[in-house]
Amino acid sequence: MSLKKKLGMGVASAALGLALIGGGTYAYFSDTAEASGNFAAGTLKLSTNPTEIINVKNIKPGDTMLRSFDLNNDGSLDIAKILLKTSYTVNDANNNNKEDFGKHIRVNFLLNEDKVDTPIWSTTLDQLQSMSPDVIAGNALSPWLGERGGKLKAGSHDKLWVQFEFVENGQDQNDYQGDSLQLKWTFEGKQGAGVAK
Repeated sequence: MSLKKKLGMGVASAALGLALIGGGTYAYFSDTAEASGNFAAGTLKLSTNPTEIINVKNIKPGDTMLRSFDLNNDGSLDIAKILLKTSYTVNDANNNNKEDFGKHIRVNFLLNEDKVDTPIWSTTLDQLQSMSPDVIAGNALSPWLGERGGKLKAGSHDKLWVQFEFVENGQDQNDYQGDSLQLKWTFEGKQGAGVAK
């Protein structure tokens, strides 16, 4: 190998060595930071107490039955709107009814002990069953559940009073002797609009 080649190889080896040494000893400051997040959804939990609002026997035209029950918000979010769906079935004991027994049972929504103290509204079960479930939130029943259509704060309850009446219409109501009606009210709580947090 010629001297020129030896010198060239020596310079290349030296340059490579310096590069490796320089790269291995290069130092700099550094730091790290971490961020995390957590999202926990709230809960809506609406319940009634008692779950059976009324259970009566041997009623006759003209009888009234006053009952109270609590609507409870056991969740962590306020309930901004409460809907009421009404359904019922009739057992016609003598198979002789000319019309729906629900037309003869009036519901007098009386008061919400925690928000208002005056009678609110009256309707029959057959009319209530045919109404939209937002009947409470959107019309005269709103005061029954208080301001803003029924806002129920998390961890609170409202005591509601209702009177059922077997309407005495001054006519022959013998067709309804022995009949029974099974009522089902379904309350549905709805959240409010989203907010900046």
